[in-house]
Amino acid sequence: MQTYQKSPDAIAKLSPEQYRVTQQSGTELPGTGEYLDNKEPGIYIDVVSGEPLFASSDKYESGCGWPSFTKPIEPANVSELRDTTHGMIRTEVRSAHGDSHLGHVFPDGPEDRGGLRYCINSASLRFVHRDDMEAEGYGAYLDQAEDIR
Repeated sequence: MQTYQKSPDAIAKLSPEQYRVTQQSGTELPGTGEYLDNKEPGIYIDVVSGEPLFASSDKYESGCGWPSFTKPIEPANVSELRDTTHGMIRTEVRSAHGDSHLGHVFPDGPEDRGGLRYCINSASLRFVHRDDMEAEGYGAYLDQAEDIR
């Protein structure tokens, strides 16, 4: 079984934007993220730890300006924390093993798919295409790497 963790080497390889988002709880500007319009089949993993976070089959166009998902691929890999910054009460989403800030979850997602919207910064993710998943050790998730609905 693969283990996922935060390492100094992984942190050192982050771009300034990836570092700001994942390590300093930053937010990329809406509409600017690399994966906002990605419709390829695959999974999204934590850019720091490599832990599987979201699947293309759960991605949808929410219109919010960030990649949106209806649920995590592995609920145990996503931590939800109360966030009271910016004068709001929100639920922050972090990777469980890498402790990367990912974004926030809101209760305004598609009702027929659970009603949640995981609003996630592209800078916190790395996309693994379905064709590369087996070779990179993510073969167990191939059944969730479908085309975007």
